[in-house]
Amino acid sequence: MLHTTIAAIRPLDEPAMVAAGELHGRLTKPAGSLGVLEELSVRLAGLARTCPPPLPEPAAVAIFAGDHGVHAQGVTPWPQEVTAQMIGNFLAGGAVVNAFARQAGASVTVVDVGVATPLPPAVPAQADGPPGDADGHPATRTPRLVAANVRPGTRDLAVTAALTRDEALAAVETGIRIARELIDAGAGILLTGDMGIGNTTPAAALVAAFTGVDAAEATGRGTGVDDPTYARKIGVVRAALARHAPDPTDPLGVLAAVGGLEHAALAGLILGAAARRVPVLLDGVIAVSAALAAVAFAPDAVGALVAGHRSAEPGATVGLRHLGLDPLVDLGLRLGEGTGALLALPVVTGAVRVLHEVATFDSAGVAEK
Repeated sequence: MLHTTIAAIRPLDEPAMVAAGELHGRLTKPAGSLGVLEELSVRLAGLARTCPPPLPEPAAVAIFAGDHGVHAQGVTPWPQEVTAQMIGNFLAGGAVVNAFARQAGASVTVVDVGVATPLPPAVPAQADGPPGDADGHPATRTPRLVAANVRPGTRDLAVTAALTRDEALAAVETGIRIARELIDAGAGILLTGDMGIGNTTPAAALVAAFTGVDAAEATGRGTGVDDPTYARKIGVVRAALARHAPDPTDPLGVLAAVGGLEHAALAGLILGAAARRVPVLLDGVIAVSAALAAVAFAPDAVGALVAGHRSAEPGATVGLRHLGLDPLVDLGLRLGEGTGALLALPVVTGAVRVLHEVATFDSAGVAEK
């Protein structure tokens, strides 16, 4: 599945991009007046191979959840059980990502790709769709749980490889499968989400491995750890990189050595969407580290990526710079879950809607300069 997916990923279509640029020049606005939105809409036309590109809707958030053996190194004060507990919160509709998804009209799919502790019993979901139907009753889109556990958490990357190559591959292919399912169900854009206590430590290791920066530059405070914990976290990342010497030209090997199951699955989600020419709106540092792996597998996959926001985690900025992506919003967020991507979604939709709905100077009878 991975090899056929990679083979289907193509460069952006130049004629579609030229057509989008020319269309922008005929719309009733000064040339270039929409700034980054114009560049984004042109790139999305290239991805879709048509001008104007399809509206990026409906939106689907995929939250991949996993646990991490490196938790034993004391890189976070949060107990590992919180990962499973937060899945229950997602399914109940009570997390921040659910609130933002309701606002955006986005569906939420939670994928257990590597949670180590038992999941809580399923609970009724709150409304996750547009408010109200023809009879005035709340419309509900229930958050969906997908059971795809490759193994109950990774091994401790400070001691040994986090995953075997087969386990990393299984997680990547889980992400590809989820992308296909969501797109087949009608999704016009995929948003990355994640949940995993301790997952900013493997994210930092992935960023450092793929970009070549020092561990200190790639490692942040995650949930807000104190100075001693932060220093220990940097040391763990640096030692893991020295122990495993991951080769950035072997992305599966990098994911196996120092990655997490949710990171690998997110890389697969990106590859699966890129192969279908559907955009992926990235959230924070976990998604960015996964995007580095996806682009190492298939460089043209970068054409499907939109950076939703600049995470407060420094590794996210390092990774986006390496990918050549500029974030759409910068709000100091570091929650994860897909929250920053959801807040950026209206910007992406607006960029494309301009090409669909704004009149040209000729059609509107407006004089050009």
